[in-house]
Amino acid sequence: MKKVEIFDPAMCCSTGVCGPGVDPNLTRVASTVYSLEQKGVDIKRFNLANDPAAFVDNETVNRILQEKGADALPITFLDGEVAKVGVYPTNKEFSEWLEVSAEELTQKPRVRVSVKLTKGESYNVYTV
Repeated sequence: MKKVEIFDPAMCCSTGVCGPGVDPNLTRVASTVYSLEQKGVDIKRFNLANDPAAFVDNETVNRILQEKGADALPITFLDGEVAKVGVYPTNKEFSEWLEVSAEELTQKPRVRVSVKLTKGESYNVYTV
């Protein structure tokens, strides 16, 4: 099974929806990573603000950052080799690398909400 690692720049969250403006590219990547995780793909994201040890421990990330600075982030590895520097992979690239259809990468997270009605009845509602 292939392994993907993404080293993100420092940010407050990986979804792109927590700042004053929404970054659609970060939202796409977060959704794609979620979909791949649901399929059992070995994919991990490391945020410089939250996971600095991952950056320190990876010699290749250190070298790229020393050569190019923080603008080199994000850095994406496929099976331990650098696949992309400075931009996130497209869904087409994820699809080709991991041999999944592009449609499978747009799965929306489903949230289970339990709703209790009068007389003790309970229903599960799924939302996206």
